[in-house]
Amino acid sequence: MTIADTQPQMQSAPQSAKDIGDAWSRMVARRRLYTGIGLLILIFAFVSSVRFADESNAGHFFDRLPHLFDFLSWLIPKDWADVYRALFDLPSPNGAGGIGGEEFNFPNGRVYVWGDFYIPEYFELMLITINVALVSTIIGFVFALPLSFFAARNMSPSHPLRLVTKRFMELLRAFPEIVIAGLFSAILSIGPIAAIIAVGLHTIGALGKLFYEVVENIDMKPDEGMKAVGASWTERVRFAALPQVLPNFMSYALLRLEINVRASTIIGAVGGGGIGEELKLSISRGFGAKTVALVLLLFVTIIAVDQFSAWLRRRLVGEHAFLLQH
Repeated sequence: MTIADTQPQMQSAPQSAKDIGDAWSRMVARRRLYTGIGLLILIFAFVSSVRFADESNAGHFFDRLPHLFDFLSWLIPKDWADVYRALFDLPSPNGAGGIGGEEFNFPNGRVYVWGDFYIPEYFELMLITINVALVSTIIGFVFALPLSFFAARNMSPSHPLRLVTKRFMELLRAFPEIVIAGLFSAILSIGPIAAIIAVGLHTIGALGKLFYEVVENIDMKPDEGMKAVGASWTERVRFAALPQVLPNFMSYALLRLEINVRASTIIGAVGGGGIGEELKLSISRGFGAKTVALVLLLFVTIIAVDQFSAWLRRRLVGEHAFLLQH
């Protein structure tokens, strides 16, 4: 082969690279065009649907849009010191002489424990909300743990049992907690019991799904060893599977506790007790100081629960699980 024979091959290589680059550019341009067209269609459909809803709704969304923040202005306290007084049930000078009324009757909510020692009303309601979330999470964890092994493909003792268990957990998490709470409030009357049942049932379904997905990803070699020595299904779960999944189970349970604190607050608005019910009443009556105090207490509590559960997860799972692996 001479140098002249290799010349056409050397010239064809850059030409092939150029063709590939041009094809790539055309493909990118085409995808960008399709994306732009899709976004335009989505925006047009959204605007059209909003305009249709605005014309069909007596409230006239676009006409009332400039008044969006009027509601917040109604809840601004006239005296910001009343936020502190409402939080700790202290008397307010703004309620003297009958001019304040129910908006400033902060001391009336005190929960006396012994003598003059009392727990502020909102702190007691927050404890009820936390207790509802805690008990619901414990109930969900206790029932979701065995159900997850029945539903896992690699550990379930029978295929029909696995299908029934999965459908059962799907049914439990199909309905929002607030819907279940409304049903049980009508049956059991309003209070924390209905909230515990509602959040607990939803937690069983939610944790069960997370748990069985963890179980399906375990190392099956310990299970094969247990089978080889004639271990029963319960023994295989106890000694081969559970030690592998328990740290992740605890991590998911703590995450669910954070979610349940928020869910318990929302359920309080439909008669589930706790701080949610008081927050709903305060907002509906336009009590600015009480509303701000409740929101502040709820915000601080959620941050505290999040930080505590994050610390506890690190202790259970191990600090190495939260570090970047290189």
